[in-house]
Amino acid sequence: MPRRSLPARAFDPQVPFTRAEALAAGVTDVELAGAAYQQVFRGVHLSATVEPTLVMRTLAALTVAPARSVVTHHTAARLWGAIPPDSSDIHLTMPNLNRPKVAGIRPHRVKTMPPSVRRRGFPVTSPERTFLDMGRWSDLVDLVVLGDSLVRAGATTPERLREAAKVWTGTHRALVARAASFVREKVDSPMESRLRMLIILAGLPEPVVNFEVVDVDGQVQYRIDLSFPDQRLGIEFDGRHHIERVGQWEGDLLRREDLEAQDWKFVVVVGSQVYGDPGGVLSRIEAAMRSRGIRVAASVSPEWRRHFPGRAAA
Repeated sequence: MPRRSLPARAFDPQVPFTRAEALAAGVTDVELAGAAYQQVFRGVHLSATVEPTLVMRTLAALTVAPARSVVTHHTAARLWGAIPPDSSDIHLTMPNLNRPKVAGIRPHRVKTMPPSVRRRGFPVTSPERTFLDMGRWSDLVDLVVLGDSLVRAGATTPERLREAAKVWTGTHRALVARAASFVREKVDSPMESRLRMLIILAGLPEPVVNFEVVDVDGQVQYRIDLSFPDQRLGIEFDGRHHIERVGQWEGDLLRREDLEAQDWKFVVVVGSQVYGDPGGVLSRIEAAMRSRGIRVAASVSPEWRRHFPGRAAA
């Protein structure tokens, strides 16, 4: 497949350049292999003084990619400020021709190229299309984490993701539609998304995200990650409560004491428990719900086990 035709440009080692451009500028192969330069991908280099950031690696990949290539999937999500499943590759969608085999570049071959918009100067799939494309590469919980983080980054809204999922004709339609239905606003971290999904997939009532506790004057006093405000039950991740007083920082202990004095009860969960003992986390949350008069089923749904299998501590 022919690579994109690069415009005539002055040689600048501070941006990705090809070997041909280097040779034309008088830089020898010996110099390219030396300490002054770094190879980003096969056939494309960069000054050793420049950090190979996501933006630089994306630019480098596009430099050696076929014309009309679009930044998609994991890379597009990261450029939108979201949190996709881990992938160190730069993901590009390109026309359905022979794909170049370049280590570190993950090509997605299609007959019909996806629409693109400009992001950081690159042709990138929209936040909604990126979410839909990731249905093939994510499970339900990871896709909700991605959707929550896209919303948190200000790239889209839960409503736009749900509307996009309704008309999606690509693969994994049921998965992306279901994941979109669980995307919420104001989610502060991936682990908050995972904890909320653990509760939902167990068939327990869904908590409110980032509930604001206000004082007698209606001013926001605290925010609580997950909660049942009517029953004054809070569920917090990582032992810090993530309850923040607007405009100032106070110690976690003082904040918790203040809220407990207002009859709030808390279940505090750390990451090792979500990954290592999700059943134990659910038992604690279910017991707290019952103690606060929240109606729960006689037994939890087993669906959570497929997404949170748990594992022994390392």
